[in-house]
Amino acid sequence: MESGKWPAFEEKMKAEGLNESAIAAFKYNYGVLVSGASTMIPESSIAPVESLPRLESLKVSPDATLLKKTVMLKLNGGLGTGMGLDKAKSLLEVKDGQTFLDLIAMQARSMRAEFQVPLAFMLMNSFSTSKDTLEFLAKYKDLGTGSDLEFVQNKAPKVTAADLSPASWPKDPSHEWCPPGHGDLYPAMLGSGTLDKLLEGGFRYMFVSNSDNLGATMHLGLLTHFAKSGAPFMMEVAERTDADKKGGHLAKDAATGGLLLRESAQCPEEDEKEFQNVEKYKFFNTNNLWVDLVALKALFDKHGGALPLPVIKNEKTVDPRDKGSTKVLQLETAMGSAISCFPGATAVVIPRSRFAPVKTTNDLLALRSDAYVITPDHRVELAPEREGKPPNVKLDGRYKFVDAMETLGAVPSLLHCKKLTIEVREPPSPRRASWSEFLTGCVPWPCGRSQGEVSFEPGVVIKGEVTFIASGEGKKVVTAGVYENAKVEL
Repeated sequence: MESGKWPAFEEKMKAEGLNESAIAAFKYNYGVLVSGASTMIPESSIAPVESLPRLESLKVSPDATLLKKTVMLKLNGGLGTGMGLDKAKSLLEVKDGQTFLDLIAMQARSMRAEFQVPLAFMLMNSFSTSKDTLEFLAKYKDLGTGSDLEFVQNKAPKVTAADLSPASWPKDPSHEWCPPGHGDLYPAMLGSGTLDKLLEGGFRYMFVSNSDNLGATMHLGLLTHFAKSGAPFMMEVAERTDADKKGGHLAKDAATGGLLLRESAQCPEEDEKEFQNVEKYKFFNTNNLWVDLVALKALFDKHGGALPLPVIKNEKTVDPRDKGSTKVLQLETAMGSAISCFPGATAVVIPRSRFAPVKTTNDLLALRSDAYVITPDHRVELAPEREGKPPNVKLDGRYKFVDAMETLGAVPSLLHCKKLTIEVREPPSPRRASWSEFLTGCVPWPCGRSQGEVSFEPGVVIKGEVTFIASGEGKKVVTAGVYENAKVEL
């Protein structure tokens, strides 16, 4: 640790009101940074995981009594800024007029009714999502209120890349801070008192998942398997496809044989090809995790209050909108990477029905289509006809934000779609007119060219691989009908 730099970080974090656990977590991460230790996980240090137990093959008799000492936790700190949102992403309408939070609340109610157990439910919000979320959930009073319903994740100081000092940006001091990644789940639970409160209340197990994954519901078979295994930590993984090749994957530590998670930011550039080899690295982390709370507390005690999670170093500018502003490092951790911290941690392969996240408008369009269905217990999963494989949707960049995506009109049927691509091409540049033509009114003043827009009529059915290409200006309508394995110029 660079003793000359750390006190400034500690002072800054204390002045911001951050608790000891948050400070200890950042101190560990900063220590890794200044030590010069590599934050990469090279190919030479790992080996593939060949096989794992599968959910459908587990031989367990579900034990509903375990629900009384289990808490279901949803990570709800994301604003969805990458989709053009400025509120909690979980407030976005997903399907049939219902938001993520509506469906999550109804899932919890359904489990309580089915097993006649007051299943504990909590959220980890961020400072940005807490107010809106609590106001929205006020209509579901039975879920809980206040600290019984939520705790708030921490924030971390950005580090000046040049000298590893605390970043300063007087024009907007909020830019001096960043989210510490969802690995902050653990120090946030400890620092907020939530972990101790749960343990004192007799809770032993925690099931945690992202709020934008509506397939991740409490599964009694998985809970029973986890409890009976005696493992301190269990990760739900799914089989990678080409659509998942850029995301993190599960691997084994070549030295110890223990499981670990390698994220894209931890992969050296020269190993990128192997990182994306879905035949070699077959499984990815769904962020559906099962944690033994007693084991978690013991791990904190063993490591002096800060889990030794692998550190992810992201290079940014202090003002993300000003690429000329000070270069900084953001130190983050992933909650799934805790699998390497727990001796005896395990993983289980789940079907895609337990993994239906929304990270982009591509995901959202697919989720709103008939490729996904809402089950009687309010889960969102792939329709049976999909056989566990989601449609691959690739929207043009102009539809990156939700408000733009919604101009596409009626959602087409994607039940039998393998891949849907929408491209919008720039209209050709107009002939350069002379100044005299503008003055005499022979041609209008160029007020800018508008790209073509795609609009689906109700009744559009996509089968196989279909690409729609909008060229020229104005709205291009896709009329009702079946489009199968075709490239359609609009």
